[in-house]
This record gives sequence, C-alpha cells and structure tokens, in this order.
Amino acid sequence: MLDILMKIFGRSEKKSGQIAKERLQVVLIHDRASVSPEIMDQLKNDIISVISKYMDVNKSGMEISLANDAESVALVANIPVHSLRHAVKH
Repeated sequence: MLDILMKIFGRSEKKSGQIAKERLQVVLIHDRASVSPEIMDQLKNDIISVISKYMDVNKSGMEISLANDAESVALVANIPVHSLRHAVKH
C-alpha cells in the first residue's frame, strides 16, 4: 500500500500514461470506500478551515486521499505548512 501512495504523491516527472493510471487508482480507492467526490471536497474544505486556525497552509498544494487494505480505510493528507500561528483566531 505504501508503494501506491509513494507513486501517487511522488514528485518525479511522469508520463501521461502513468499519471492516468495513478488517477484511476485514486478513483478506485474512493469507490471502494464509498465516498463521493463531493464529500471528499467538503472534507478537504473542513480540514483546511480547522488547520488554518493554527497554521498558515498552502491550500492549493494540499492533497487528501483515502487508502485502504483488506481491513481498513485510512485518510491520507499531505498539507504543506508555511508557518505556525502564534495567536488562535476566534
């Protein structure tokens, strides 16, 4: 499973066929977890909202996905953080 995540989030330059294959893997994981794209977008927005209270994050660089194996589903988040906030917004 870690190999799939490393392939999905790898930073090396890839061919279009490899990119398409990785996107299909993400779609299949989402389908198996029964989470719609709309729910994933809302989840991402909610996570951004909460984390932004404490950290200055790169919202456009944020990646959220689901990974699963035979027994469980994991939420995987890659959130680039620019800095921590010293005072919490209320």
